[in-house]
Amino acid sequence: MRTPYGLDVIESCMGCKASRDHFFCRFSPTVLRSLDSASYHSVMPPGALLFVEGQSPRGIYVLCSGKVKLSTTSKEGKVLILKQAEAGEVLGLSAAISGTCYEMSAETTSPCQINFVSRQDLMALLQSESEVGVRAAQTLSREFQSAYRDIHDLVLARSSSGKLARLLLSCAPDSQESEELRLRSSMTHEEMAQRIGSSRETVTRLLSNLKKKRLIRLEGATLIIRDRSGLESLAM
Repeated sequence: MRTPYGLDVIESCMGCKASRDHFFCRFSPTVLRSLDSASYHSVMPPGALLFVEGQSPRGIYVLCSGKVKLSTTSKEGKVLILKQAEAGEVLGLSAAISGTCYEMSAETTSPCQINFVSRQDLMALLQSESEVGVRAAQTLSREFQSAYRDIHDLVLARSSSGKLARLLLSCAPDSQESEELRLRSSMTHEEMAQRIGSSRETVTRLLSNLKKKRLIRLEGATLIIRDRSGLESLAM
């Protein structure tokens, strides 16, 4: 049977085969049953807005599959991409718990399956299920630590080239088996600029410099790190 965007549609949390140890929704069967009864399952196309910065929180979005771009925008209209959320993450948690506006905007960058849990149902789960409260606290702690690292990288990196080097390394696979590393991400120059707080023209120039130094190379649209040690030295 054909499914939207070719996704393996998950009809119920209880029968989910996509869940992994690091997933927010990795609960015991009893808690998972309560979460499932409060969830609204949906499939989203690329480019769909889940919520926007400054919007009152309706609830949380558990990302079952796909990728979501989290970004913030200045008064002048300059966009800064904060991160790309992966399957297993929960979006809008801090705003939903605190009752304050969403701190960022969330937009799908690929076909996604998402479970929505309203703020009212989330608060009820937090009060009745300690397991959900512990998982929420762990998630918020990781987000807090990640935000500190991002601020350090963005503000204290010595140069734009250092920031770009850090970004490229963050997209590289962990495996050390190959001397050359193909990036997992297929970001455009504009998206790279939005990740490091720079301009598209600057990123294009910096990538050209990295190619001249033989630190990276391109195969079509694929960026390959040729010299990871050299790139790490630049990022320090």
